[in-house]
Amino acid sequence: MTNDKMADLRILGSLREENGRGTIHVEDVYPTDIDDMWSAISQPERLKRWLVDVEGDTAIDGSFTARFTSGWEGNGRVDVCEAPHRLVVTMSDGGDDETVTEATLTTEGSGTRLVIEERGLPLGEYAGHGSGWQAHIEDLALYLAGKDTTNWIDRVRELSPTYRQMARE
Repeated sequence: MTNDKMADLRILGSLREENGRGTIHVEDVYPTDIDDMWSAISQPERLKRWLVDVEGDTAIDGSFTARFTSGWEGNGRVDVCEAPHRLVVTMSDGGDDETVTEATLTTEGSGTRLVIEERGLPLGEYAGHGSGWQAHIEDLALYLAGKDTTNWIDRVRELSPTYRQMARE
């Protein structure tokens, strides 16, 4: 098996149920310093290169709109911004599909560990969010390396069977 194929099989996430809702957890270590990683996950001009186009007020309690590479569009709010370690965002603020996404960053050796959790997902959807978030953070690694991001939907299709199995366990 080639190294590329072995990398394709690496699962970066886990799923869990909490109070009848789904939570996804994905993480990886990136060969960049914490300030660069913070910029990549918090600055709108960098976010749109690998994840989402954000417009509006991204200050704490400000309202913004987001258009993700996945096609999802909606409103959001920044709840916590503790640079360069923790960012908490509520999406679909006040809606039936409201979720909370938390990103934490820690220095690990000469790199940075990024942990993302999205909480409050319907149980029928959280496996899809798990494979989606893994595809996104893989795209983040490509972006940070100066490479083109993947065809997002193709990667999600590759990962989905594994995440669906995780949801059943």
